[in-house]
Amino acid sequence: MSKIATREAYGIALASLALENKDVVALDADLAGSTKTSELKKVAPERHFDLGIAEANLIDVAAGMAANGKIPYASTFAIFASGRAYDQVRNTVAYGNLNVKICATHAGITVGEDGATHQALEDLALMRVVPNMTVIQPCDDRETQAVIKSIAEYKGPVYVRLGRSAVEDVNGEGYKFELGKAVVIHEGSSAITMFATGVMVQESLKALEQLQSQGIDPTIINIHTIKPLDEKTIIKYARNSYLVVSLEEHNVLGGLGGAIAEVLAKHCPRKQLFIGTQDTFGESGKPNELMDKYGLSAEKIVEKIVNEIK
Repeated sequence: MSKIATREAYGIALASLALENKDVVALDADLAGSTKTSELKKVAPERHFDLGIAEANLIDVAAGMAANGKIPYASTFAIFASGRAYDQVRNTVAYGNLNVKICATHAGITVGEDGATHQALEDLALMRVVPNMTVIQPCDDRETQAVIKSIAEYKGPVYVRLGRSAVEDVNGEGYKFELGKAVVIHEGSSAITMFATGVMVQESLKALEQLQSQGIDPTIINIHTIKPLDEKTIIKYARNSYLVVSLEEHNVLGGLGGAIAEVLAKHCPRKQLFIGTQDTFGESGKPNELMDKYGLSAEKIVEKIVNEIK
């Protein structure tokens, strides 16, 4: 399978979108080469705006453009978009219900060597609790490009979480993104359902091969939209499961696992295994080594599930 980072897929989609829609503009905070908004700059330089290392201003300028009919895609690293600019995201963009697309790259532990200060592990929780905000985390190239083009048609603020490292494609040709609709990747025969988001979809599929060799065949579902959550699908599969597993490259507090737990507590209580970083900061290291150390690798997923069902 080919491998491409979701941030790279974002740049490709954004450039294509700019050629299709003259209202699309890109804003960046001195990181265009890393966030890949530079791809739009190549095809429409007059619609690319670099605000420098001033993330709060980045979001406010994007809000002003949205208020004047443009469709701004504002990009910086996730740690800055969700942290340094939180006040502007909440009080200007979301409170005003403005049509700003915040496409935050370099999220999660796979940022790698940049270390804890740049590894956003709380951004899903922060964005999920903001009223009016839609929160999406695509898992691969095809899904990312579909997301970026789809949200141009959606009116309202959106937070899209993107990664630094290259990942395998898991969605085949003909894939269609539907906002708020989970994707069943594998229908299993065991009473275990794995709800994964982002790079954890790939790790879940790798874990599946190892689990099946042990006679365990869980269902795997891609939750690309964290908010609004596909409660109907979650409840449907949870009712047929004795173990629900949430998998995210994010703190287990407040992210996908917490969102699923809220649904299950209200409609369908089930035993739940939370796989993610365990309320800790990350550290500098190679992405694959960090994934293993923090319990997010396929091998660690298998180990945790096997231990849980013993």
